[in-house]
Amino acid sequence: MSDKMQQIVLASRPTGAPTADNFRLEESQIPTAGPGEIVVEVHYMSLDPYMRGRMDDAKSYAAPVPLDGKMEGGAVGRVIESRNDKYAVGDHVMGAFGWATHATSDGEGLARVDPDQVPLSYTLGVMGMPGFTGWFGLMEHGRPKEGETLVVAAATGPVGSMVGQLAKSMGLRVVGIAGGADKCSLAVDHFGFDACVDHRAFDSASDLRRALKEECPDGIDIYFENVGGKVLEAVLPMMNAFGRIPICGMIAWYNEGGLGASAQEQTLTGPRLWRTILVNFLSVNGFIISNHWDRMGEFHATVGPMLADGRIKTLEDVTEGLENAPEAFINLLEGGNNGKAVVKLV
Repeated sequence: MSDKMQQIVLASRPTGAPTADNFRLEESQIPTAGPGEIVVEVHYMSLDPYMRGRMDDAKSYAAPVPLDGKMEGGAVGRVIESRNDKYAVGDHVMGAFGWATHATSDGEGLARVDPDQVPLSYTLGVMGMPGFTGWFGLMEHGRPKEGETLVVAAATGPVGSMVGQLAKSMGLRVVGIAGGADKCSLAVDHFGFDACVDHRAFDSASDLRRALKEECPDGIDIYFENVGGKVLEAVLPMMNAFGRIPICGMIAWYNEGGLGASAQEQTLTGPRLWRTILVNFLSVNGFIISNHWDRMGEFHATVGPMLADGRIKTLEDVTEGLENAPEAFINLLEGGNNGKAVVKLV
């Protein structure tokens, strides 16, 4: 790594899908620690779909990234300077360090990690925020029961794969939806799903629904929602009475701005959506995982042993070099990644 610090900032707000021009790589001196602070050398940083929403100047659960501000995101690295009694040089920590090779912190909101117990990059995926999101959403809002049918889109991503594997371990029929035949094969062969439907093979929601009906002959009891768009159109009429829909994302609409504006979305937010929820007694729960960090210990205690003995598998899509992060992020939003997207800096 260079003796300079590098970071990627938001150069302009995207209209539609982000492009490389929306980002700018900047270089400066490595920061020094002030009183009570530490300096972290970042080893891995996370790329996640929610970051697209932070690029818009729109009301949301978190403030947008300011123009010329550092792109936000989770990362993990090693303490290289400390003036904080809680952390020593050489400690490894995870925190919201953003898209940068180095960061300072006062220690608030950090988690110490042990690279001898779990690979550092796993703290950003299977054992970090995405895995925790899948576990919490499924257990708290999905309320799975043996013998039920669960459908999850983005099936090979870090959230979807966690949801599917946990549900399968509890005796549910698990059907994934993914973009491409290769990803569907991963869902079945690597993650152990019962079946997976390639949404890219169908131009319309009705055609996708017909394919789903073949794999879900008894309807759908739980739909873990992280996509929206055509997939939601296909799934909604198949929900069984008293079904549950945990909502943690809607990647199909992220490039339409803060609230979305397509005609397709408007059909979903109209009377048909509400009537379907009403007459089928559906439970629809939106959640943001940052409201539930107090459950992280429970998640680690439950899933850690499952990862260690192979009951939970993971997959990573690793990009090397901070300068390649924008391209990797754009690829992620287009569904071009296989597994948890991370950028390796050291």
